[in-house]
Amino acid sequence: MRHHREVPPAAPPQPTEACPGCGAVLVRLTDVAPLHPGASASCARLFEVTLRGLREEGGADAGAATVVRLADAAYDAQHPDPADPDRLRAALEDLGVSPATVRSPGAWRTTTADVAADLDVIDLKVLVEAWARSVREDRTGVSAVRQ
Repeated sequence: MRHHREVPPAAPPQPTEACPGCGAVLVRLTDVAPLHPGASASCARLFEVTLRGLREEGGADAGAATVVRLADAAYDAQHPDPADPDRLRAALEDLGVSPATVRSPGAWRTTTADVAADLDVIDLKVLVEAWARSVREDRTGVSAVRQ
């Protein structure tokens, strides 16, 4: 006698959107205004949720506050707001990027979606430091290995 398992019907696909800043493709959030100029609502929300714990610790822990500043700089460098060029300039300075070496990469190697995806296996501080290094390299075209 053969046993057949009934396969449940596939869930309908969720509509997705590509973030205009970093290019991460995420499930589209409905009825949510963008939280960060230059970013999709879904990307900004993911960034907010990913950093929430560290932001809460930042008031009492200088190390956590430093990681949050680094994450903010990486995020701002990937999501520039044409109406606020000073924010991008400050982010690049925080990442140690000289304005003379700045370029716009065709694609980002690491985004907040990558950071969030690896949270269960890698410490957030390590992820943020690697992300910031990747953004710095993408913005300058210079790898830390080549420096």
